Amino acid sequence: MRTSDFDYKSPVELLAKYPSQERDESKLMVIHRHNEKIEHKSFKDLHRYFEEGDIIILNNTKVFPARLLGNKEKTDANIEVFLLRELDSQDRTWDVLVDPARKVRVGNKLNFGYGLTGEVIDNTTSRGRILQLHFHGTHENLLKKIKKIGKTPLPKYLHRDPEESDKKRYQTVYAKHEGSVAAPTAGLHFSKHLLKILEIKGINLVEITLHLGLGSFLSVEVEDISKHKMDSEKCLISEKTCSIINNGIKNKRRICAVGTSSMRAIESSVSSKKNLNPFSGWTNKFIYPPYHFSIANSMITNFHMPKSTLMMMTAAFIGFDLTMKAYQIAIKEKYRLYSYGDAMLIL
Repeated sequence: MRTSDFDYKSPVELLAKYPSQERDESKLMVIHRHNEKIEHKSFKDLHRYFEEGDIIILNNTKVFPARLLGNKEKTDANIEVFLLRELDSQDRTWDVLVDPARKVRVGNKLNFGYGLTGEVIDNTTSRGRILQLHFHGTHENLLKKIKKIGKTPLPKYLHRDPEESDKKRYQTVYAKHEGSVAAPTAGLHFSKHLLKILEIKGINLVEITLHLGLGSFLSVEVEDISKHKMDSEKCLISEKTCSIINNGIKNKRRICAVGTSSMRAIESSVSSKKNLNPFSGWTNKFIYPPYHFSIANSMITNFHMPKSTLMMMTAAFIGFDLTMKAYQIAIKEKYRLYSYGDAMLIL
């Protein structure tokens, strides 16, 4: 398939610049794959589609304040640095995005305030916009300073600065392990109250960890989608999680991946017997049509940007035609789009 196949006109007024007032009050489009029936519900109705013994897979990654605002030494030009991943804790090197990238060269020093400085030591990367910074000071002090001065890494397309409320709302209520530069947005709809209802009903809530980088959200720059390369992301799946999920597969239970990140994680560690294996490492799994899914038989996801890898994975799970139909209905019914937008449940 071609990247252009996944294009659609996204009305500006449907871009959700802010989350819904309550997490579980966002809209929920329920899509039944077997008969293509579509229902319009509220996210708090989610529990009605699951029974005792079913399994919901949550990504418990936690977003860290990855945006640093600084100035270039000598010229004092404003520079924004977006931390992507730590490469080496001992020499304190990081992969970063710099904006505007054209103003920064190897050897440039950046000042972020509070005694935190950085030096650009490399810009030789596949995209040419990802740079490495070397931070001065101990690793422990570096992390403390990043948390003190860093900003919530809201997506650029929101065209607004992060606010105090974003520290809480651009984070799932079950976030535990810090390491993501973007939120697993399908999980943002879960409230503590809804999780308790699911738990009381006997639904197994299991957790995996996949730290999201920007790779999932960057534009696909090739027309032949099979030639697109995903950035690697760190992933952890425990033996306990595998045991519960594999037992669910054996008993033909409903197994729901919450978000494309959870789906990508579990599809990265499938055994020859189509069971889930424990995993600790990096994955650059790219899922696009056609694809046979081995673990989950349902998925919760948001309405994604045109031509994104997230939309491509959704089409692989639901079918291309039904995906495009669902998006057109979402626009007609004024569903809110993207990270802070509404959700779909695919059964």
